[in-house]
Amino acid sequence: MKIIPATIDNLEKLLPLFEGYRKFYQQAPNTEVASKFLSNRFNKKDSVIFIYYDDNEVTHGFTQLYPSFSSVSMQHTFILNDLFVHPNYRGKRIGKALMNHAKKFALKENRKGLTPETSIYNPAQRLYESLDWKKDTDEFHYT
Repeated sequence: MKIIPATIDNLEKLLPLFEGYRKFYQQAPNTEVASKFLSNRFNKKDSVIFIYYDDNEVTHGFTQLYPSFSSVSMQHTFILNDLFVHPNYRGKRIGKALMNHAKKFALKENRKGLTPETSIYNPAQRLYESLDWKKDTDEFHYT
């Protein structure tokens, strides 16, 4: 098991996972646009992506963090917007490993926090809660 920061060199292996993630959220596949989107993230350095793979370099999952700020505390933070594990590898603690890696990274980067965002229907909420993440009851977010 290895978790590494993804680079543009990992794009081809990351792309099927990213499309699987989008499919999970009922988005139509669009590999060309997804490739451009991820390429922009790498080139603009406006997100951090970690990938989980095995010794055969088969990619099993990824998480993507977006830098943000807190005006109230005047500190940097991360939004964990994406977490996805390929369905064939679920139940093997890959999501947990990616979450813990992201948390350690945020601490190493001296961030105020790491905020996972997910759909209210996403079963990954059980994972977040099992890792002692608390559902925010103090703030509302509107889209």
